[in-house]
Amino acid sequence: MKVRHLLKITPLTCLALSLTLGACTTRVAAPVSDRVATETIPATPRAAQPGHYIVQPGDTLHKIAQQHGVSLADLTEWNSFENPDRLEVGREIRVAPPEGVVVQPISPDGPVEVTPIGDGSQTPSPAPPDVKSGPIGGVQPYSDEAWAAVRGGGASPTPPTAPEPTPVEPVTPAAAPTESRRVDGISWSWPNSGKLVGGFSQSSTRKGLDLAGDTGEPVYAAATGKVVYAGTGLRGYGKLVIIKHDSNYLSAYAHNDQLMVKEGQSVSKGQQIATLGSTDSDTPKLHFEIRRQGKPVDPSRYLPAR
Repeated sequence: MKVRHLLKITPLTCLALSLTLGACTTRVAAPVSDRVATETIPATPRAAQPGHYIVQPGDTLHKIAQQHGVSLADLTEWNSFENPDRLEVGREIRVAPPEGVVVQPISPDGPVEVTPIGDGSQTPSPAPPDVKSGPIGGVQPYSDEAWAAVRGGGASPTPPTAPEPTPVEPVTPAAAPTESRRVDGISWSWPNSGKLVGGFSQSSTRKGLDLAGDTGEPVYAAATGKVVYAGTGLRGYGKLVIIKHDSNYLSAYAHNDQLMVKEGQSVSKGQQIATLGSTDSDTPKLHFEIRRQGKPVDPSRYLPAR
């Protein structure tokens, strides 16, 4: 009786179990929602007023002054900087002279500063103007960035006092080169009559020409322009003079013994700016460079044939 009863209910039990298991295994599809990407529209850059510039990340005063063809002194004068070494990105600064202020552009063939001749009586020669004897923060190793900072007139502290130079016998001044060659509107002449002992190489560290000579020989401005640097701020160049000729061209004169010009002074082609020496060099020589838009070019393509 008991066995028969069990046999009768077993199919029902199986059916119940089957329905229960089927309910457990029923899959419910998860709701799907479309996610629409929100397109970010960049903000329109703020435009600067005429004669102004908005500081961008990575900008320096030297870089801004170079880009807009103005001097670092003028840029500083036109703007009130709490700390010129820390420019605020997004700040709008003036890069053109304010209304009513006239800035005299550099002209290769324009007038130059001269000293009037006296009444004929002999007067003592004036002492050479003060020039930078060293950079603030020590001499910097050569790099394109360091050269650009020096070219822009970046100032630095006087290094430890150097030993007194060994006296040398006076050298009879050589006549300034008279031959010239005009390239890109600039009349160029040789800065010294010494023998060429090193040529320009784009692929090496030789960025200009080396002219051999004796300590004390005159070094002349190769073209008319304005002195933008006179000092010893760049390692490997010794006492260095940099002259700006126009918005594109600069010339550099390295390893000098004495500097005879100061920053901001206008000079004419053939004017003596220094005496040849051996600062940061193993032998007396003049290292001469021409740079176009900051990049070194072969000076022999600009100087007259010898």
